[in-house]
Amino acid sequence: MSDPKCARVMLQAAERDILTLQGMNSAVPDESFGFHVQQAAEKALKALLALLGRRYPLTHNLYDLFALVDEEGVATGFYRPPSSFTPYAVEFRYEGVGAGHEPIDRAAALTLVETLVQEVQDRLAKVE
Repeated sequence: MSDPKCARVMLQAAERDILTLQGMNSAVPDESFGFHVQQAAEKALKALLALLGRRYPLTHNLYDLFALVDEEGVATGFYRPPSSFTPYAVEFRYEGVGAGHEPIDRAAALTLVETLVQEVQDRLAKVE
């Protein structure tokens, strides 16, 4: 059964991560920026799963969450790039990304998670 209340709570949390991202400047390390991209995407995907009536696991793995959404028949191809932010949830947050990492395209990452959150918000609005 669809759970709009849970979806709303998760979306509000995702929106807080997006506000944090929007307030970050270039001096903020990629680890911090990437963490909030990952968190916004994770919460949006969990909100979507709640709307679809699917229980979601307690995981930070965006690949796994996208796979669950796919199983529900929702096309997620456009949103896949945030999956690469999975390591920012824990691994990079503590260990750092290392000297040779490719810097995050912050504008593109922010646009992707904003679009994902908006898509889930639109779906929620249709059931409320």
